Amino acid sequence: MVRKRFQETKTGIEYLKSVDYDKYLRKVGVGKEDHYFWKQIGKALLCTYTLIGAVWVYNETSPLGWWTLKPKPKEERELAHLYDRREFPYPGDEEAMEEFVAKGGMIGTTIGPKGTVETDKDSYNFQKQLQEKKFEQEAQKLWFRMRNEVIQELQDKGYDVE
Repeated sequence: MVRKRFQETKTGIEYLKSVDYDKYLRKVGVGKEDHYFWKQIGKALLCTYTLIGAVWVYNETSPLGWWTLKPKPKEERELAHLYDRREFPYPGDEEAMEEFVAKGGMIGTTIGPKGTVETDKDSYNFQKQLQEKKFEQEAQKLWFRMRNEVIQELQDKGYDVE
C-alpha cells in the first residue's frame, strides 16, 4: 500500500472545477434548496414596486387632483415672504431694536406701547394693501389695453401716432 503524501496543488481552471460552491452558497442562504424562497421574495418585491410605481404615476396624472405635485399658485407665491425666516436684532443693541420696531417688527404685527403684539390691525392693513396693489395692476393692464386699441384704430385710419 502506497502512502499519500501531499496532494498536487490545483491552479487556475482545475481549482475552479474542484471547488464546491454549493457548500458556500448554502452557508450564506442562497443554496439550491433556498431558490423557491428567493423566487417568492423577488415576486413580492416586483409586485410591491409595480404597485408603488402605478400609484406614483396616478398621483402625477390624477384627474381628481389629490396629492398632485402642482406648482404653487400666484397668490401663494406672493404671500410666501410672510413665512420667511426673519432676522431679529440682538436684544442689547438699542439702535437695531429701534430700527426693527420702526419697520413694524415682524410682517403683519406691530409692537404696541406696552410691548404687546397687536396682530389684527396690521395683518388687515397688509391684506388690504395687497388687494389695492392687485387692483392697481389690473387697472393698469386695462388702461394699456384700451390705449393700444385706440392707437391701433388711429393707425388703421391713417394717422401717425407713436
